This record gives sequence, structure tokens and C-alpha cells, in this order.
Amino acid sequence: MKEDARTRTPIEQVLREDPEAAREFLDTAYAVDIATFLEELPPQTAEAQLLSLPLARQTAVFRYLKPGGQVKLAQRLERGQLAQIVSAMNADDRTDLFNRLSPEQQEALLPGLAQAAREDIRRLAGHAEGTAGALMTSDYVALRSDITVREALDVLRREAPDKETIYRTYVIDDDRRLVSSVRLRDLILAQPETRVSEVMISETLAVGVEDSQEDVARKIARYDVIAVPVVDSDGRLVGIVTHDDALDALQEEATEDFHRIGTVGKLSESVRNASMRTLYRKRIFWLALLIVGNLFSGAGIAYFEETISSHVGLLFFLPLLIGSSGNAGSQSATLMVRAIATGDVVMRDWGRLLGRELLVALALGLTLALAVSAIGLLRGGVDIALVVSLTMVLVVLVGSLIGLSLPFLLDRMKLDPATASAPLVTTIADAVGVIIFFTIATVVLFQPAI
Repeated sequence: MKEDARTRTPIEQVLREDPEAAREFLDTAYAVDIATFLEELPPQTAEAQLLSLPLARQTAVFRYLKPGGQVKLAQRLERGQLAQIVSAMNADDRTDLFNRLSPEQQEALLPGLAQAAREDIRRLAGHAEGTAGALMTSDYVALRSDITVREALDVLRREAPDKETIYRTYVIDDDRRLVSSVRLRDLILAQPETRVSEVMISETLAVGVEDSQEDVARKIARYDVIAVPVVDSDGRLVGIVTHDDALDALQEEATEDFHRIGTVGKLSESVRNASMRTLYRKRIFWLALLIVGNLFSGAGIAYFEETISSHVGLLFFLPLLIGSSGNAGSQSATLMVRAIATGDVVMRDWGRLLGRELLVALALGLTLALAVSAIGLLRGGVDIALVVSLTMVLVVLVGSLIGLSLPFLLDRMKLDPATASAPLVTTIADAVGVIIFFTIATVVLFQPAI
């Protein structure tokens, strides 16, 4: 079938109408910009443009493709072509791609790689997702403490082209246990015959292979280092985590947290490129589950049917009151989820924070109750004003305490606190708010018969 020009993307039009300009762009642009350019193209065209680049350029561009884009191109490339690109990638990037491939693709790729690359992938891929081991790279330089500065610089000159960073080099003993580290600047400034042991740093920050990525990123930010070494349970150096990889991990974690806060499942691709089927699957579970929670609100309304039929005017205040409860709960939950994620608060802080939140929520509830009482007086008199005022204080108080406590409870249960999302907290607070509202209304408005 003949291709209709109207079906082409604007970038495809440029490729066809001015191929020389496109070629100049591919030859001179930053790799990250070329990756963005390729992501706008159909897979077949993107593959052709990628393969038109030199191998080193292909690898650099491939690294900046989004995970979904990498997988799509990997599926199209011949095994030899993919193996060339993967072999030239940094160890951590190579392992990340390998983990995203299907088992069939992994088995097809491995025979095309050198034995050292295969063993490196298997070793790095064996660590649990979300740990320092899964984030680290094996592209680092290690030195012995008894060699001279001249010898150390010779090692760096030989190994630097294949390593991610040489600004800080790690010193190990005969059993590869981490001893210390030495800065490149100190090596350059030292006398050639000086021993590395004389210029190395006395204390070196390190993380364990099972430490979480968030903890690793937090330490890199706190101590302002370019990279942090990763050691196993025996203190042996097994890799390093660089600051850019830690930043990428934090960005992924933040994105996942935002999705959980919105009760959306984890997306492995961008929202722009996600299919309608994917978006449906990632959203339907929580929406269906939250319906169950909303049924409790409906059951509460049904239970107080007599109160409602006698005072229909109460329904005017229902959205206002339960909305305030949910909003207060969402505010508290958002503050706590973020504080837990950044390490600002831990489980032992719950009691102190609960007392403070109680006072803050009480002040908020009283303020909102004062505002809503005037509306109550206008629409139903003193009794209605009393009902809505008391309800406002209690629902804001209860909603805030639910929002504060739920993230701690999930954290205690080894679940992600971000699951204490606004929709979840709002659903719980709404159901509780309905019961509180109509219970107070029943007590205040219905006097016992004489």
C-alpha cells in the first residue's frame, strides 16, 4: 500500500524533504537530543537512523532512550547488532537493559557477548531490584595502598577509558576488602614516589549491597560525593554507585510514588507513549477497590435513612463535611508520605507527631466549624448549626489522624507508605465522616418522646 504523506510525523517529513539537515543533526547533536528525536519516529525508521551512526555514537544514544524505547529497538535489532551495542554500554546500563528484556531475548543476547560481559551481567542482575547491588556498576578503578603515586597514575591512564569515574579511586587489600579511597587531585599533586597509603583518605563512606537505593542516594546527597563504594557482607568492594545513577533512581522512585499517590500502577513507559490498554490496566484495580470503600459511605447513609427523611436539609451539608474530612486526611497523608520517603521522620516519631497533629487538626476544625456554622444558622437554625459545627471539628480531626497514621502503619507492615494515597485516605475518611455526621444529627435533632 502506498504511504500517504498525511500519515507521516513532522519529523519523518523533515527526513524525507531535507535529509542533509537531518544527517547534520545526527552528526553534531548531543546524544540525549538524538534519543529524543528517535523516540518521535516509528520503530523501523528509528532503527535505521540509529544504525546509521558510528558504534560509539549508537551506544551513547541508546543509553538515553527511555526504557520502553530501548526494549522496542532491542526487539528489532539483529542479535549481532544488539550485542555490539550492549557490549559497549556501561556495566550498570547494560544490566538494566538486560533485566527489561524477556527471558527469550535474554537467552538470545547472551551468546553474542564476551564471557566477561556475560558474567558481569549475571552477577549484577542477581541483586534484588531497589537495592544498591541492582544500582551499582563494576566500572571502577581499585588500587593497592603499597604502590607509588607514579604507579597509581599509570593504572588510571590504562583503565580510565573504560571506567565511569576516576575522580575518586578506591583502595583495597589482598582480599579486595575496602580500605580507603584516594582523590585524583591528591595523586596529581603528590610526589611520584609517594606511597598511596600516604595520600589516601582515612575514612571512606560505603554502603552495603542490600541497602536500599533511597538510602544510597540520600548518602550521596548528604556527603556531596560523586560516587559511593558498595561492599558485601565481608567488606569486599563489589561495585560503586555514581551520583547520576542515584539521581535517576530517585527520579524513578518519585515517579512511582506520585503514581501510587494517585492509585495508578507502575508504568514502564511514558504516559505519552502508553497505550490505552496499559493505562486502563494500571488504573482499574484501585478504582474498583475504592468502590468497595465507597459502599460503606452508602451503607451509612442507608442506615440513617430516618434521620435524613426527617431533615432533608442535612444533605446540603454532606458533601461539604465529608469533603473537608477527606481533604484534611489527604494533606496529612501527603506530608507524612514525603517525610518518610526522605527520612525526615521514622516510626518512633509517630507518637510525638500524633500529639502535634491532634492540636493542629483541632485548630483547623474549629476554624472551619466557625465558618460553616453561619451557613447552618441561615439554612436550618441553631440545631443544624450545632450539628454541622460539631461534625466539622470531628471529621477534620479524624481525617487528619487517619492521614497521618496510615503511612506509618503501611511502613510498619513493610509496604510502601505512598500507597496511603489521597483517594484511599479520602475514601476511608468519607465513610467515617458520614457516620459521624448522621450520628451527631440523630443525637441532637431527635429528642426522646415524653
